[in-house]
Amino acid sequence: MRWTGALVEGRLVRRYKRFLADIETAEGPVTAHCPNPGAMLGLTAPGARALLSRSANPARKLPLTWELVEADLPGGPQWVGINTLRPNALVAEAFHAGRIAALAGYDALRPEVRYGQASRVDFLASGGTAGPCHVEVKNCHMMRVPGLAEFPDCTAARSARHMRELAAVVATGGRALVVIVVQMRADSFDVARDIDPAFDRAFREARAAGVETRAYRCAVGPEGVTLADEIPVVTPA
Repeated sequence: MRWTGALVEGRLVRRYKRFLADIETAEGPVTAHCPNPGAMLGLTAPGARALLSRSANPARKLPLTWELVEADLPGGPQWVGINTLRPNALVAEAFHAGRIAALAGYDALRPEVRYGQASRVDFLASGGTAGPCHVEVKNCHMMRVPGLAEFPDCTAARSARHMRELAAVVATGGRALVVIVVQMRADSFDVARDIDPAFDRAFREARAAGVETRAYRCAVGPEGVTLADEIPVVTPA
């Protein structure tokens, strides 16, 4: 995924009210939309370099959206994608390019399909010989140990419910896949069980029930964000 226009560079002043960020740019201070409801642990240090996209919609109250931050993570500084709305598009792009091995053989990827208890699965893959596959996408951008990506960075009750509902899909003979999109360089993925023990329990129970889990790191930088290669999921059974 390449940016459709030049990004605006600045320095982070503060992130607040979850969805707002003050950024100091060459043209002066701006308030940008922060498309991330999480805690963003390790990503909000004042003075960090930030890159913003500009909306073509003149009616938007906040025309700039915070996309990337250069974070000083364990193992060294790197660009991290903070926009939680990007992973679904990254997965769709990689699927159509044939780069998600777990979905090889499927012809179509339909977004936002209702299932479970008033939930919507991110995608329903169809056209495969094994029958449809429910695909849930999770965004990951936390690193507390060098090379180890972790999710979640705050309590994730909704994500825990998704894991239980995907397990129910498998219990009735269906197929379910969780794709964890790591918007940074990482060598492996694990659940942050100290932050949300309930999600950890739901994640492990879903895997034991047959829900497949795959994690992919991304190539992230000023030129764009791309789903790259798969990394191991090291969460114990």
